[in-house]
Amino acid sequence: MIGKLRAGAAPACALALVLGGWHLAELPAGASAQDARLAKQFAFARQPLNQAVTGRDVRTVAPAFRHISSWISAVGAAVGVADLDGNGRSDDVCLVDPRDDSATVRPAPGTGGRFRTMRLTPGGLPYDATMAPMGCVPGDYNEDGLTDVLIYYWGRSPVLFLRTPGSVDRRDAFTPRELVRPYQVWNTNAITLADVDGDGHSDIVAGNYFPDGARVLDPHARQDELRMQRSMSAGYNGGVNRILLSAARRGGSRPDARFRQVPTPFSDTIARAWTLAIGAQDLDGDGRAELYFANDFGPDHLLQNRSTPGRVRLKPLSGRRHATTPKSKVLGNDSFKGMGVTFPDINRDDVPDMIVSNITENYALHESNFAWLSTGRPAIGADGTARFDDHSESLGISRSGWGWDIKAADFAGTGDTQIMQATGFVAGHTNRWPELQELAMANDDRVADPRSWPRFRPGDDVSGHDPNRFFVRGPDGRFRDIAARIGVADRKPARGIGLADVDHDGRLDFAVANQWGQSYFYRNTRAADHPFLGLRLLVPATAEGDCAGPAHGSRPAVGAAVRLRSGAAGVRTGQVYPANGHGGVSAPELLFALTNRQDRVPATIGWRDQCGTRHTAEVHLAPGWHSLLLGADGSAKEVTP
Repeated sequence: MIGKLRAGAAPACALALVLGGWHLAELPAGASAQDARLAKQFAFARQPLNQAVTGRDVRTVAPAFRHISSWISAVGAAVGVADLDGNGRSDDVCLVDPRDDSATVRPAPGTGGRFRTMRLTPGGLPYDATMAPMGCVPGDYNEDGLTDVLIYYWGRSPVLFLRTPGSVDRRDAFTPRELVRPYQVWNTNAITLADVDGDGHSDIVAGNYFPDGARVLDPHARQDELRMQRSMSAGYNGGVNRILLSAARRGGSRPDARFRQVPTPFSDTIARAWTLAIGAQDLDGDGRAELYFANDFGPDHLLQNRSTPGRVRLKPLSGRRHATTPKSKVLGNDSFKGMGVTFPDINRDDVPDMIVSNITENYALHESNFAWLSTGRPAIGADGTARFDDHSESLGISRSGWGWDIKAADFAGTGDTQIMQATGFVAGHTNRWPELQELAMANDDRVADPRSWPRFRPGDDVSGHDPNRFFVRGPDGRFRDIAARIGVADRKPARGIGLADVDHDGRLDFAVANQWGQSYFYRNTRAADHPFLGLRLLVPATAEGDCAGPAHGSRPAVGAAVRLRSGAAGVRTGQVYPANGHGGVSAPELLFALTNRQDRVPATIGWRDQCGTRHTAEVHLAPGWHSLLLGADGSAKEVTP
């Protein structure tokens, strides 16, 4: 009898241990009173960016992918915020809407009807129904002082839409030019801008997804042309990631810009990862941007930048594994699904940290978001070790659903950082997570063959109703999601987030691009009672290519860094890299909250001039917005927007 009792107790004990472990692994229960107090700092008014209803909710895809058409159709919504009409404010929006495969530019809602909504189509260039826009990146690509737009696609290489002088409301206000000549068949999912080689000019880093040449959206593509990833955790058969260096520029009525592809900037495993997001940030303080590739189906990659003008040299970095560190939480060795990246200074040690979106769905693929916090200075050791450890669990941001773009900023005007995250995959009514879990455990030899994949068609659901997240740090140091309390927890699958203070009132606004649904602009309506410092950092524009030639206006100083000293808040930093992440491009500006109403704020600004020379300048600025022209003589002069 005793033996029988003991035998029966074993399963019960095992069950108790499992349930106890699950309870310990769960995030702490929400404290409604604390959440209510945190929510009082925020207020947003939501306005639509596009039409509410269109008839399409899936793309036409290649025959090999018809049974997984919803999966193939799950990306493509994107948004960028910039100053397109030259009024000195980033109050214009570039939006990619998959419902009609449109890429449009328009004024942000509530900023006046300054120009009509304009659709950007690559007229005169090869373009057909097998190609679809995936994202838009505003920037001055020919350095003539006017803001252009780069559109990237599935089915072809990106197109530059270069601004011509005059009103943005003219039909010929944007001239399409090939980025790659002749065009190639790429399937691009991410682009960031950075002066990779340190010559003083912004370069383009492109992350591709499906293999080059794959006509994913061609209904006549042959079965043997199309493959999926080779592995769920080590897929290195994707499209080739590329770096294109700025080469030649021309403004005027026939604008042009040329970029030179770097032949082999990456190893094969980095070059052919299935990239969904790219980030650029100077982590070691040498004025050159390190690159972070957030990859689906395999490890993310952090690359130290050791480039010189005309020569790109990037060194892969890895973190250290400690006794309590799971293998997949070591920087450079994870096996999660990287979907977005942003660079706040969470631990306030004057070194940018990295927050990364992954898939973290309860009862499904329960991976983890990353919060790579710096653990020492320099952040990159002489031995190539990246001194960053993941603290996402202790910070309360490890789990959020199926994550995409992620942005970190101060929306309250208090000097603290909040974290926004777009979430959701495929919306429907039939849960297909069981089939997806089976696929995730399948033999790698079968995963690459589309015929081995289960059905993902219209009506099927995979994390289709996750709410967008808005994490705010509480008094205990943990972040709490209060998105529902402040009205930003949209449950449509979202992809991109763009940030800007569109009316320069010191309150940060944002736009969200939704996949197969209406997209929105969120105006920050909190009480404007906090002092702030806003900076538009500019360098002279020299379109003809002579770095020391005459200036033709000014352009954003991409890569410029600011070190601000403000009262009790101590040192705070910011860098101008607007295009970090997946599907969302922010204004090329910096906004800092001030802790007191001091007359002048001391700050150090670092930049490279148009000849590649590094400079620093000490400035003392009054609270409010400032436009500073950063000169080749090391000066930082106030200019009229």
